[in-house]
Amino acid sequence: MSDSALKQAQLEQIKTFSANNYKPIPVVLARGEGVWVWDSDGRKYLDCLAAYSAVNQGHRHPKIIQALKDQADRLTLSSRAFHNDQMGPFLQKVCEMTGVGMVRPQALPMNSGAEAVETAIKIARKWGYEKKKVPQDQAEIIVCRDNFHGRTTAIVGFSTEAAYRGGFGPFAPGFKIIPYGSIDALREAITPRTVGFLFEPIQGEGGVLIPPAGFLTQAKALCRENQVLFMDDEIQTGLGRTGRLLCWQHEPEAAPDLLILGKALGGGVIPVSAVVAPQEVMEVIRPGEHGSTFGGNPLASAVGIASLDVIESEKLVERSAARGEYLRRRLQEAIAPVAHRVQEIRGKGLMTGVDLAPSVGKARPICEKLAALGVLVKDTREQTIRITPPLVIEEQEIDWMCEQFREALAD
Repeated sequence: MSDSALKQAQLEQIKTFSANNYKPIPVVLARGEGVWVWDSDGRKYLDCLAAYSAVNQGHRHPKIIQALKDQADRLTLSSRAFHNDQMGPFLQKVCEMTGVGMVRPQALPMNSGAEAVETAIKIARKWGYEKKKVPQDQAEIIVCRDNFHGRTTAIVGFSTEAAYRGGFGPFAPGFKIIPYGSIDALREAITPRTVGFLFEPIQGEGGVLIPPAGFLTQAKALCRENQVLFMDDEIQTGLGRTGRLLCWQHEPEAAPDLLILGKALGGGVIPVSAVVAPQEVMEVIRPGEHGSTFGGNPLASAVGIASLDVIESEKLVERSAARGEYLRRRLQEAIAPVAHRVQEIRGKGLMTGVDLAPSVGKARPICEKLAALGVLVKDTREQTIRITPPLVIEEQEIDWMCEQFREALAD
């Protein structure tokens, strides 16, 4: 079978047997290493999406893969009915690295990012009833317009994206939606029943939207004044993506009360997520009240330890900050001949959004052109291209990617 026939057969197989819940770029990937991936035809692509930041450490990082293999030869699952020898060291490392500013941080491990968000919501509500003394079943959590925190029914219930909500109601009450980045709207929304403010420090799915400078600091102060938990969703922005270990650290006074982690915590190998909070917040969850069969399993824990070790030992946070500045500068230079086709380039670290000019139309065709040129990116919010390569990307690879952007926009 020829390469083109094989690819077509694979696409038809997926079309036949898969639910039609995604519309991927028509590339069938078969192998990956570092920042590069290969399709089933053997064609090479520069991965500039990194599985929505789940592959910060690069594809198949040897230290992470070795940790996976070593643990798979010992024990993969015990369930939380028993202890295992990997979860303790993993959660200690998570707390020591990410529980900045927290008193006696503790972590609750889960699997997917959406599970971690649901966990944070449950913790915040229970904390509100037990610690803040909000009347039972009246707790409110404030969220932001254009948010993306996952796809469970509770989470899509407070989304403002019609495609995420349509046909899935009725939705759970208890959420207020405010404009992203508006401190006045946050102040007005807080009531005595407010138990938490849930936000993304940069809205990735929303179009790489960055709030005004100082917003997080002001929001944290407002939450502290009103005994409201500051709930930071760093599933996509965390673990080096924005040039800080955690994105909130761009504003040092904005330390969260509840930190939500996922994606890169599993090193692009296995789903791993966690919620980190001070002990006085986490203690509201007691045995039997929340959990997961796979949460904190020894295989995921071993992978999580290795994933965090790689971020530290290879200084990926510092690399992200430097490479991100380089990427945006080189991209501006490369597209100068077709600059009228780009409305804005913005970002932090290796998280960049490119807004196309209205005259260009939607971003999807440009993403498909880039795939044909060997660069994998994804559109979001119709006219934005999101660029989030693995943090191990080199300057020469950025140079090459920027040239492909110019060619794609020149057509």
